[in-house]
Amino acid sequence: MARGASQLPVGVSITRDERGLESFLDPACAAAVWERDVRRDALRWLARLDPTQLPSGRIVVQPTSVEATVNHLCDIAEMPQGASRDWLVQDIATLAQTFAGLMQADFLRLRLQAVTTNACRKFHLDAITGRLVCTYRGTGTQYGTSRNGEDPQHVHTVPTGAPILLRGSLWPAIPSNGLLHRSPPIEETGETRLVLVLDPVSDLERAE
Repeated sequence: MARGASQLPVGVSITRDERGLESFLDPACAAAVWERDVRRDALRWLARLDPTQLPSGRIVVQPTSVEATVNHLCDIAEMPQGASRDWLVQDIATLAQTFAGLMQADFLRLRLQAVTTNACRKFHLDAITGRLVCTYRGTGTQYGTSRNGEDPQHVHTVPTGAPILLRGSLWPAIPSNGLLHRSPPIEETGETRLVLVLDPVSDLERAE
């Protein structure tokens, strides 16, 4: 564990390794955060890039096609070639394989987005089964425990580069711990976030 359990909202698991993500399947778990070691030089490189060179797109893909798909999105954005770009592409592909395996999903809805607004700034629970979110540039996803429908009093921020797995309202059994999350409010701060979102797709015909 990265910190004392008493400091975390109930139902949140923190792991230092990939195997610890299996805790997401525990009945009482509402979210799992992988506080892993990432290439800090690559994150610094991403932070320095012109926002127009950040990849963006939304597509339903097989996990094995994620690497080629993300590489194509990087080409479209004219993201410079190099070791840091290669790391980003491979890291997203690896996360996709890991998440798809955990969720037993044959397809994933992949969204890469450069965010500059306050979209999703309100604390909420998504109408999905499960979701992986990883912020590669800028402030990470924020989460906390809601009491009586109010905004959380104590807000936690996921570190940049750390994936968080979140249950949604369509998960078969939702823990009654009131865990909500949001995108950090960044509008008019000059900050640009690069966010990866992965959702499992169970019905390809109904997928957007």
